[in-house]
Amino acid sequence: MNALPAFSAQPRLQQIALARQSLLTEGTELTEALASAWVDRAWIMQSWRRCLALGHRPQSRVTFDPVPARARADAQDAHATLLAAARPELQRLAAVIAPIRYFVLLTDAQGCVIDTAGAIDHRNRAMHAIARVGVDLSERSVGTTAIGAALGERAPVWLHRGEHFFNDTAVYSCAGAPLFGPDGACLGMLDVTGVEVPERPELKHLVAQSAQNIEDALVLARPHALRLRLAWPASWQVSGGGAGAGLLCLDADGQVTGANATARQMLPALHGAAQAPLHASELFALPWAQLFDLARLGEAASVPLWSGLRVQLAAQAPAQPAPSAPRTATRSLKAVEADLIHQAVRQAGGRVADAARALGVSRATVYRRLAGRADARKAEEISTGAARP
Repeated sequence: MNALPAFSAQPRLQQIALARQSLLTEGTELTEALASAWVDRAWIMQSWRRCLALGHRPQSRVTFDPVPARARADAQDAHATLLAAARPELQRLAAVIAPIRYFVLLTDAQGCVIDTAGAIDHRNRAMHAIARVGVDLSERSVGTTAIGAALGERAPVWLHRGEHFFNDTAVYSCAGAPLFGPDGACLGMLDVTGVEVPERPELKHLVAQSAQNIEDALVLARPHALRLRLAWPASWQVSGGGAGAGLLCLDADGQVTGANATARQMLPALHGAAQAPLHASELFALPWAQLFDLARLGEAASVPLWSGLRVQLAAQAPAQPAPSAPRTATRSLKAVEADLIHQAVRQAGGRVADAARALGVSRATVYRRLAGRADARKAEEISTGAARP
């Protein structure tokens, strides 16, 4: 079976080499022809200039800092919600890109790796250097990368070989997309990287889709009473409110609890939700309780916005957990322990020594744990046969 064709490999690599020579070696601007070819890569040149301003030089060696032994545990503590929402998608994405020898990285908002997925060969120095929880892959640390670019541009990016700033990092090809929380704050970024692999710019679209899936999972993880999927009417006819739809969640009082990036683009008022509470009545030009009525009807509807536009919307109440057996009030550990000791003494016919052996503790411990001296004395009377009827 023939290998997939590379994406215009030679012309692209030549363009990159010429751009590096002009900006990084000679310190001049690109020729008009090269600038026209790189019109959508201006952000890379801006990143290169920032790296130069930081005192970096392309030929300098890149040193990836060692990571502390507790890096993974610390990441779990600091980013538990993000990791729980992301891990199923990381595994799915890793399986999709495995045949073309790419792997997955997840970073926090500062560019520090907090999780990895996929076929990572730690015997390969280039892979091992970046695919470690705790390693800093920010622009300040390792120059121009998809990690730093996605966090800086707040948009999906693609970076191939010499588009990275340092010569040492020119072995990587990577796509990255920022991750935004339910309130619109940037939480980190999702990255797919290959080492000395052909260019696959379509990965930018793939990683952006995975990033939206993670963002949706983060929105749904917040407690809510109603979830709304919305799209413009023409888009709804194509997708049916599925992949790529806006996602908005409300509590029982109609307050917004979270939204994904698509919903924030469709409803700009959501951008202020991080600073102040936002109510559904500020978004939709209808009595907000009707949104809950739509969930009961189970049908999509055309809903007016205050702008005069309309969106197609489907409302759904989250599935309720199955009823569980009634639970008694939580009791203290000391009370539970006392009950167990009393039970053991009763089962031993009041013989404290036998109860202690059954519990695996000393006789003195049983005496101390019994709920009061009177109980202890009574148990001893029963044990010695001195108790009165």
